[in-house]
Amino acid sequence: MRSRPVADLVGRTAELEQIDSLLAGHRPIGPGLLLRGDPGVGKTALLDAAAARAQAAEMRVLRASGAEFEADIGFSALHQLLYPLRERADRLASRHRDVLHQVFGLAPGPAPDPLVVSTAVLALLGQVAAERPLLVLVDDVPWIDHASATVLGFVTRRIGNDPIAFLAAARTGVDSFFDQVRLPEREISPLGEQPAATLLDILHPNLPPPVRRRLLDEAAGNPLALRELPALLTERQRSGQDTLPAFLPLNGRLEAIFAAGVRALPAPTQQALLLAALEPDASLATIRSAAHGRADVDDLAPAQQADLVRIDAVTGPMVFRHPLIRSAIVQTSSPAERRAAHQALAAALAGDPERRAWHLAEAATGPDETVARALDEAALAAWRRGDPPGAAAPAADEATISDRRRGGASAAVAALVRAGELSPHPADRSRRLVEAAYLANLTGQLDQVPRLLADAGHGPDTPTGLVFAATAYLLTHAEGEIDAAQRLLARALDDIADTAKTTNNWDSYGILYALLVVSIFAARPEPWQLLNTALGRFDPEAVTPFRLCYDAYVDPVRTADTVREGIAHAFAALPADAAPWQVIPLAWAAVGVDALSDYRYLVRRVIDRQRDGGAITMVIAGLRMLCIDSYSHGQWDEAETMAREGLDLTAVCGYQLLEGQLRSHLACIAAARGNVDRARALTDEITTWAASHGIGVTQAYALRARTLAALGQGDYEEAYVQAARATPPGAPSSGFPDRWMILDLVAAAVHTGRRQEARAHVAAVQQAGIARISPRTALLIAGAAALAADDDQAGPLFETALSLPETDRWPFEQARIHLYYGQWLRRTHDTTRARLHLRAAIETFDRLGARPWAERAGNELRATGIPTTARPDTRSATLTAQERQIAALAATGLTNKQIGQQLFLSHRTVGAHLHRIFPKLGITSRAALRDALETITPDENDQAPQSASPNENQDGQRSRFAMHRRNSAESHNAVLNALNIRTNLAPLYVKR
Repeated sequence: MRSRPVADLVGRTAELEQIDSLLAGHRPIGPGLLLRGDPGVGKTALLDAAAARAQAAEMRVLRASGAEFEADIGFSALHQLLYPLRERADRLASRHRDVLHQVFGLAPGPAPDPLVVSTAVLALLGQVAAERPLLVLVDDVPWIDHASATVLGFVTRRIGNDPIAFLAAARTGVDSFFDQVRLPEREISPLGEQPAATLLDILHPNLPPPVRRRLLDEAAGNPLALRELPALLTERQRSGQDTLPAFLPLNGRLEAIFAAGVRALPAPTQQALLLAALEPDASLATIRSAAHGRADVDDLAPAQQADLVRIDAVTGPMVFRHPLIRSAIVQTSSPAERRAAHQALAAALAGDPERRAWHLAEAATGPDETVARALDEAALAAWRRGDPPGAAAPAADEATISDRRRGGASAAVAALVRAGELSPHPADRSRRLVEAAYLANLTGQLDQVPRLLADAGHGPDTPTGLVFAATAYLLTHAEGEIDAAQRLLARALDDIADTAKTTNNWDSYGILYALLVVSIFAARPEPWQLLNTALGRFDPEAVTPFRLCYDAYVDPVRTADTVREGIAHAFAALPADAAPWQVIPLAWAAVGVDALSDYRYLVRRVIDRQRDGGAITMVIAGLRMLCIDSYSHGQWDEAETMAREGLDLTAVCGYQLLEGQLRSHLACIAAARGNVDRARALTDEITTWAASHGIGVTQAYALRARTLAALGQGDYEEAYVQAARATPPGAPSSGFPDRWMILDLVAAAVHTGRRQEARAHVAAVQQAGIARISPRTALLIAGAAALAADDDQAGPLFETALSLPETDRWPFEQARIHLYYGQWLRRTHDTTRARLHLRAAIETFDRLGARPWAERAGNELRATGIPTTARPDTRSATLTAQERQIAALAATGLTNKQIGQQLFLSHRTVGAHLHRIFPKLGITSRAALRDALETITPDENDQAPQSASPNENQDGQRSRFAMHRRNSAESHNAVLNALNIRTNLAPLYVKR
């Protein structure tokens, strides 16, 4: 008997405990148990597990399974169950032996008496059970033939105290003669959200988040669907490169389960079901109208009786019992039936232009400008509105429905592509495909952009400005070629220089947004100057977010207060369902003046609404900004989580520019926590790539990470060198992260004997007025001034720094100032006050996980005469093999219970191990496990299971940045060649 994989039993702990109790002979409810549940829910897996456990306990197992084609063959199930015991029948009394020989087909004669057969079977099972305990398993009970069901019912009611256990399985809602036995039942429900996610991750690891979430939603906890649906997708669909179809494909097994009984329903019922499947959340009134008034509750009664749908009220929506029933209904319908249904729904939805347009498009069989124009308008409305996933939307073909579900931007892409297909005139087709190409940049479909632009052609009416913008956005995000992108955007602005074109349309918005991204990442004056020139061509009210970004990044000292006020007004004026393109530019402006905290919930809302495939670039940008904000406010675990979520999306969608930036944030977190090797690995990988492409902000973050790593190790000369590269002494920058490194540079200068240089830098910073940007910069500058001052001035300056408003909002900076103040107090022999500040520093550093800083503060505190407990060094921590295994699984996010199920341990045992692991690794939370495990040396970790993030470099794989350095020229040249605009742009496109 085969053993069931552990994966098949995820989430079934309670059921297995009841089976174990039955096998152990504990029978408070009787000798048998009937498992009842929907098809594919895992009943057979539980029977397999019961068989394996019974055999492990040296029980004998007999098994039979009902089959529909044998349901009319008398004693067929009994034959299957008892045939392995046919030789044992010879030991019974002659009457019993003879009747069993007839059942086995070994002797002629008329049909045996059921009572005689029943007593013979009871005798046979009793004889076998006398030698060793017996488990009888019967699957698919409703298809057991009548004669066998009668005998099995008779036997089950008379097992008594014999060591015989009876376990059967049946589908919910399917009656059988065996039901009259009235065995105790256990309802096998679909898996809950977490067990379903765990099962999917075990069966199909490393699925992109949008694909994973869609599969979980469609499977709705059905283990069979979780196992088989991913295998039916293409490789590109599984990887997230292609959008998932609206109706997931079903194999024969799944179709048989979820379409069971549909074709047997009356024709009006089938028609109503198809209408409902093609129009999610359709009301009964809509379905009745589409069916020309013929669909009513009576027509749908057969579907309700078959448990396919549920109707809450006469005018309420019709809900399918399981999401895959919709897919099954559509898959089993003919193309003609689907077109007719779409046409009927379009007529019924005359009052909803967008949904009507989609149905008309799917009913169309050739070019139709009326339908194409309707789709064009639907695309613009979806983009402006930023539809959240799950918003009511009409059905379309298998690609476009999936896209519409993914959010406003993806809905617009799908609508524009279909509109292009239906456009009779080449100029209209070209315009729509170019617009689709630009928006595909935002939705994670970078590989579709060259194809769409190539399909659009390059006629005289092609919107060249938007072609340039789409190409620039592609080069920026896929290649990091921001210089080439800037040149393309300059050409795009020239193309729309006509005042008539500078309206709030696709071209102008696309160019401005692409130029904003280039400006932020280049961190140089030229792109910002180009953006400023462009903004002058527009109505100021129409470009407020872009103007706020310009002011926040170019001249925050002068404009910080105005920007904060403008951001507050702009955010307050947003509608409750604001689109991502309305929120994200404002969030960028808020980051520019250290003011995002008050608006985090709005960014989080965009991420939650759009992350399943909407405007993915804006989702990643939102995660990056939340990461920056969380880090600055001391929520480092949360910051790391945000960065890793963003990396998951960049890896799937190919956003190399954003991937490099997120890695630089992880490098800063690792450096601050003392994970120097990891920080260096990340920055080494990023720096060369970013420098070769002129991506200034990524270079600056890498320098900051290197500076923090050096400061944490006490290597002040290295810290000075790195900090001076980012913010030259005496020439401070008001940009970020440069302005956040003011204290770093001054600390490194002071510790390397460059005190005069440190004071000069502080004076330059104060003269520049950088403290006016935000309370954070004010704290950093005040702390730097105190650190650089003479002893007779330092004390009051430290007190001033720590008494500034809101200092506790920036815990790492505040703790460092406490440390520096404590060091100064100890040096000036004021040990009592020194201890207070050093203890405050240690408490914060410990909470943050800033291990080297906590150690330094501890050393200073010990120097004042106060003993402290030495902190464990994670690099020398040793774990047992089992501890390493548990730690690796916990680092992936599994709960104690899930880890226990995989390792066959109780959740309490897992918790006890983790309680011992955390101190060994010098951490206090599960979120820090991943980094801590990476610090263990290879000798210590040679047998530990690997659980590294798919975004981290693995053995045998080269960094995407290293690979990019080798073939960058070929890849971006291929992009331009594919778009057939290489010759036009050759003078502009010059490699750095």
